Amino acid sequence: MLKPSSPYPQAPYKTPSSPALDRQALRPDCANCFALCCTAFGFTRSADFAVDKDAGTPCTNLAADFSCTIHHSLRARGFKGCTVFDCFGAGQRVSQDLFGGESWLERPASKEKMFSAFKAARQLHEMLWYLAEAQVRTFDPEASQRAVVLRSIIEKAVGGDPDGLLSLDVQELHAEVRLLLMAVSEEVRASYFATGDDHLDPDLRPRADLSGKDLRSRRLCGADLRSSYLIAADLRGSDLTAVDLLGADLRNARLEGADLSRALFLTQPQINAAQGDLRTLLPADVAAPSHRGP
Repeated sequence: MLKPSSPYPQAPYKTPSSPALDRQALRPDCANCFALCCTAFGFTRSADFAVDKDAGTPCTNLAADFSCTIHHSLRARGFKGCTVFDCFGAGQRVSQDLFGGESWLERPASKEKMFSAFKAARQLHEMLWYLAEAQVRTFDPEASQRAVVLRSIIEKAVGGDPDGLLSLDVQELHAEVRLLLMAVSEEVRASYFATGDDHLDPDLRPRADLSGKDLRSRRLCGADLRSSYLIAADLRGSDLTAVDLLGADLRNARLEGADLSRALFLTQPQINAAQGDLRTLLPADVAAPSHRGP
């Protein structure tokens, strides 16, 4: 199992308090969600899902109280994909705030709008996750302030009403967030280039296919692995300080003894999909998964 390390240094926020100003509010709270991830999204029978399911239909394992009837045996029953998914807290936000705690079962007419709102809110909450990190990791006051502004825009959208949320141009906002994250990444990674011994490796680049690659016991500090394929890559004992992992595919990656405590833009779904042990170091706000191995 993986374990967290010391927390990120915290910087004071420059905006009024709101529900998602820290990452605690960006964690799933399934007890206050109407099983939106089990209904809104569809999936195809594969190594991650034992059956086919159409989007907008309840999973066959869903109970009347919105709980999962096979929650404690999802992997054994062929639903590994469910153990990897994370809504970044969008489920409870939509269920309780945007729709006032009234479920799509109680009000069937709200079903389509609720599911659409959840899909949009999930994207926005993931952006909040990254922006929270960008705000405290950047050395540039202007970049930090821009993160504050973008977070405020997103908070206003997900804290309003469903129609307002659905009218938001999520793709345009995503493009703005992406530019900021790239700038912060370049800035943070640059501070490690002088001492990192692997930053000139031509294989270590954005969108690289590093599936199954042996990267054991290497000092990868400052590498840009954004959107890279690290499926089953061997990163045991490696130092990933300031490595940009935004969108990197870490399915079955070997992280035993690796230090990801200061990696850039690491998410819970990435860790849930990987393998690790008690020596694996994670950021304080990324939890060790309850399962072991793939």
